[in-house]
Amino acid sequence: MSTYLPTIKQLQYLVALHQSGHFGRAAEACFVSQSTLSAGIRELESLLGVTLVERSRRVVRFTPLGNQVVAKAHRLLREAEELSELVQSAGMPLVGELRMSVIPTIAPFLLPRMLPRLRKERPQLKLFLREETSDAAIESLHQGRADCVLLALPYATGEVEHEHICDDPLLVAFPKDDLRDPPSIILPGTIDQGRLLLLEDGHCLRDHALAACDRPGVRASATMIGTSLHTLVQMVDNGLGLTMLPQMAIDAGILNGTNIIARPLQSDHASREIALVWRRNSPRGEEFRLLAQELRAG
Repeated sequence: MSTYLPTIKQLQYLVALHQSGHFGRAAEACFVSQSTLSAGIRELESLLGVTLVERSRRVVRFTPLGNQVVAKAHRLLREAEELSELVQSAGMPLVGELRMSVIPTIAPFLLPRMLPRLRKERPQLKLFLREETSDAAIESLHQGRADCVLLALPYATGEVEHEHICDDPLLVAFPKDDLRDPPSIILPGTIDQGRLLLLEDGHCLRDHALAACDRPGVRASATMIGTSLHTLVQMVDNGLGLTMLPQMAIDAGILNGTNIIARPLQSDHASREIALVWRRNSPRGEEFRLLAQELRAG
């Protein structure tokens, strides 16, 4: 066994540089000076006897071997964190730091009514929240940047465990004065796919809306997209089409002040499952189940 092994700090510097592509931003992310980070990476290269990063005035480029080392470093750092979490989970649950990513179609509607009670009942829990699209949140989870993710299923999550929070129906939203005012319960086949407004790729609600319509061809013909539910609501309110909204957003008042009606959709897939997910075999699994229980109670 080699006497000289990379340190956790050196691996953290390397991963931060790979993520940011810039020495200054990587140093800020690691809370060190740029010279300290640069020296740490050079020490790592000297220790391994290879070049991991090609440096120039304008570009930071990783060598093929450097990319392989970064991938391995991600796994080692995640396992180091899990070692720390294993010790922490042996004590009081939901104490200390917990990093949770939340998707944008949940965060502004569910968290405001859940977090005040959670802060009151779990004052020793330091919950760090990051709002990310479903794609980015799952990547953060598997790269170790997030401990758990609050998102909507079904969605491709990789090897994870999850705990059910609630079911969230999807409704069809359209202008009140629409001459094509549909009946009180809407059938998927009556939706004009040329008028359907969707979220951009990367949001799981886009896939859920398409599944609810029972018409795969909608994906190709829906040309108008929005970056957020609030943007879609404004587009519908201005007569540009119709969209699908989750019940939790409507309950939170997203349609207040608009001339929009929302009606239920009669479909086997007109609902999404809100769930808390975490990496399979995480030592904090029981803690996440307890957190899910707290979120359900909210």
